[in-house]
Amino acid sequence: MTQVILRLPAEHPSVEGHFPGNPIVPGAVLLDEVLAAIECARGQPAMAWTVKSVKFLRPVRPGDELAVEFTAAPNGDIRFCCRVASLEVVTGLVRA
Repeated sequence: MTQVILRLPAEHPSVEGHFPGNPIVPGAVLLDEVLAAIECARGQPAMAWTVKSVKFLRPVRPGDELAVEFTAAPNGDIRFCCRVASLEVVTGLVRA
């Protein structure tokens, strides 16, 4: 298992309108950041990957520290889980 720590800044442009007064990081931004982190750690371009499943379990707030854990299987699947503190916030599976 590999772990990468991410933190989206509170002033990230995606949170300005998502939702005023109660900002959360949009799911598309979270997925993009997770894929980029896995891509960087593995040294493989994510452009060729297929997202098989993603579940957004809890909101992620701007400035939260996001621990991304992932494991690659021999068949090319990469299973990932993201946590804020000890709470799972995003899980998914991509095919490399």
